[in-house]
Amino acid sequence: MPIHFGTDGWRAVISDTFTFHNLRLVTQAIADAIKSDSWNNGTTLTPPPEPNKVIVGFDTRFLSDRYAVEVSRVLAGNGYHVHLTHADAPTPAISFAVRQMGAIAGIVITASHNAPRYNGVKLKASFGGAALKEQCRRVEVYLNDNEERGRGPNLMDYNQARERGLIERFNPLPAYNDHLRTLIDFDTIAEHPLCVVVDSMYGSGRGVIKNLLQGTGCEAQEIRGEMNPGFGGVHPEPIESYLGKLAGAISTGIGDFGLATDGDGDRIGAMDERCNFVDPHKIMSLAIRYLIEKRGWLGPVVRTVSTTRMIDRLAKRYDIPVFETPVGFNYIAEHMLKEDVLIGGEESGGISFKGHIPEGDGILMGLLLVEIVANSATSLNELVEDLLRDVGPAHYQRKDLRLNRPISKEIMTKRLVNDAPQSIGGERLVQIQSIDGVKYILADDSWLLIRPSGTEPVLRVYAEGRTPELVTALLGYGQQIARVTE
Repeated sequence: MPIHFGTDGWRAVISDTFTFHNLRLVTQAIADAIKSDSWNNGTTLTPPPEPNKVIVGFDTRFLSDRYAVEVSRVLAGNGYHVHLTHADAPTPAISFAVRQMGAIAGIVITASHNAPRYNGVKLKASFGGAALKEQCRRVEVYLNDNEERGRGPNLMDYNQARERGLIERFNPLPAYNDHLRTLIDFDTIAEHPLCVVVDSMYGSGRGVIKNLLQGTGCEAQEIRGEMNPGFGGVHPEPIESYLGKLAGAISTGIGDFGLATDGDGDRIGAMDERCNFVDPHKIMSLAIRYLIEKRGWLGPVVRTVSTTRMIDRLAKRYDIPVFETPVGFNYIAEHMLKEDVLIGGEESGGISFKGHIPEGDGILMGLLLVEIVANSATSLNELVEDLLRDVGPAHYQRKDLRLNRPISKEIMTKRLVNDAPQSIGGERLVQIQSIDGVKYILADDSWLLIRPSGTEPVLRVYAEGRTPELVTALLGYGQQIARVTE
């Protein structure tokens, strides 16, 4: 079967592997896994979730609404009470609904930031974040077992399920918006109203930030907020190369700065008034400094191995611990479930902070950035420049290098550790980490991370340096490694 259900779910090309037939099989496996005795092992919620309640939502991709109905039909056929969103909604809003409504699980039809030809399934646990690794593994076990036994999915007619009350439609946004109002200081935003351009990238975050800012005096202009399942032919990912429309809008003078959310609203990117891209490294660093200095909050910080060490320098100043995890928000969520984490995030733009669900949320972080700028009574560009003077400089780049053949991650990691250089770009190597790939940390706190992909012949190379020249040298070394492996 050409289906692999991994961490946070399954993604595939529409009409190739992502078909209605395969989606029914995956949903049946999820239904079986949720019913298993060990589904909620390791998570304790008060009150406990309702064992037969599941939340289902979807994004703006081609056929996502139809796929969500099909998922609901399979769940209803297995006796679950399904709450299906009326319309597309951001993944964080659906995840919050899982926790707020006391559901045992949630399913979101989305391929997040992937290319328009993809769609996918994200599985959410009862605590409102991505399903745990063991839960995802259990789904895959049932998927394979059902195939071996020739067991097809249970399926109920949609209208029949509606009549019997097994499928109900609902809007997750009112409760989600009310929750965000407890986390964002809208009074501060109202005291210093700004003009903000919101680029929803045609994703399911469309309209949410703009609507929440209404009544604050903050003027929010939204672009790419209409329904466009093809996303205008670009990846709905808030990185600099896909934000030309946002830069164009800011350059015309309609906003003081810009916010961008990805295809399902769980990632954030930004752009200052000079059209400089403000990456998640800087957003997370600004948020840490603000939450501690202005709100007086404290707590551990959790970041992935590929995220800036400006965070470490800030944490040292404030005497708070930093936990470094492998790439993936599910690892951050594990910490957020166990202790009172101040903020957790990753370089891709998934960030969350204290009081919220353990899930990356581009809507939340976009609003927090508006609050930060409003509170500062200065510009986003000046805030970033001040941050870099304070704990920088920090220049960052990432390259994905395609190889001629797949490489064992274990063998590659062992070789990179054993053959580590004495120095790179004239800076001495002082530490080697191998929690996810191999990370070389240099004497000036610059670093190079090399992560072989576990699914394709790609070497992911990340570099952060104190100068652009050092970043170039770090990436060059990573490319040398790629050539040696071919």
